[in-house]
Amino acid sequence: MLVRIDPESDAPLFAQIAASVRADAAAGRVQPGDRLPAAREIASALGVNVHTVLRAYQDLRDEGLVELRRGRGAVITAQAETLESLRHDIHDLVARARAAGLPPDALAALVKEIATHDDRSPR
Repeated sequence: MLVRIDPESDAPLFAQIAASVRADAAAGRVQPGDRLPAAREIASALGVNVHTVLRAYQDLRDEGLVELRRGRGAVITAQAETLESLRHDIHDLVARARAAGLPPDALAALVKEIATHDDRSPR
């Protein structure tokens, strides 16, 4: 697994690390039961503080994507399969939006609005 960050980005480093792990899960590059590299290892490779990596791992734990186990480190949960499945659905949604001429920003705003405010069940 390759964790990627962009030092020029305005996004906090811990958020970039978490997003990189999420992207690997959505793409199927990590599977449930896979162990993530030790926080010290990632921190050393990226040249960041170990607490930055630990914050990313804690955020992923809070989302349910990672389970932190004493002695085993960070382990990917079954939620990775859900992310991978959603990625396929999102790909189809993006294709439909493109075909309809809907700009990516408008689609993202619509998804965010529905995800945060629409409590109706799917049709």
